[in-house]
Amino acid sequence: MPEFIKALLLGIIEGITEFLPISSTGHLLIAEKWLGHRSDLFNISIQAGAILAIVLIYREKLWALFTTFLGRDTSFKPLVADPSKSAAELASMRNELKASREYTLKLVLAFVVTSVLGILVKATGWELPENVRPIAWALIIGAVWMVIAEFLAAKRAAKLGEQTKVSWLTAVLVGVAQVVAGVFPGTSRSASTIFVALLAGTTSRAAATEFAFLVGIPTMFAATFYELLSLYRHDQIGSENWSSLAIAFVASTVTAFIAVKWLLRYIQTHNFNLFAVYRILLGLALLFLIPGLT
Repeated sequence: MPEFIKALLLGIIEGITEFLPISSTGHLLIAEKWLGHRSDLFNISIQAGAILAIVLIYREKLWALFTTFLGRDTSFKPLVADPSKSAAELASMRNELKASREYTLKLVLAFVVTSVLGILVKATGWELPENVRPIAWALIIGAVWMVIAEFLAAKRAAKLGEQTKVSWLTAVLVGVAQVVAGVFPGTSRSASTIFVALLAGTTSRAAATEFAFLVGIPTMFAATFYELLSLYRHDQIGSENWSSLAIAFVASTVTAFIAVKWLLRYIQTHNFNLFAVYRILLGLALLFLIPGLT
């Protein structure tokens, strides 16, 4: 199979699986058994391609967070006394500004937690497993956790109503969940972070998903930069097949954009149990039906 086709397929797999709660790392490790092993830079870069899709989808939200964090409204005008607005309107705008700033700081907190714990994990010399068996078990165990978490989250939502606010504790737990998902391939970063947010009090699936996705933006871009810097220091930049990486990056971005748009519509009327069923079936197939992988 031509190299560019392999890169295209890996990019598509990454784009589809990065934000669906089915584990992109697990799927890529499985795919590499057939399509060939890839460098850490390749894998992290195509993840960054998927993150770019999130930037494009949430561009208005990100711009609003940026401008309001600077103390301005989304048209980039300072929030000061405006004769065209009533006192009540100005007070409401200031409350929105405060909430937006707090939300941004919670994103920063989750990112910092992930960064600190991620550096500590790296310092231990941790590496991804080479064999698929632990990934298969992580898929199955993660599916059971998803069903339980979905049930508990639904009970919490019935009791509290739809809560869209993200607490400071939720931000910390989401940061921890990102690292746990990285340490245990097959767990799924999106599943871990979304369900942690749901169980910690953000009972709205849309709000929990949005926060989990937005936290992933600085996390994956920072990971890509870190890997590039590491390769540069070890004079390994030139060894990368940049044309294949570029193909995979574009494929990942396009397919992730489509997958996330679909997921955001899907969760408005459905729970996550369908993904749990898929994870169990895939995990069992890897353990018992596909010889040579485990």
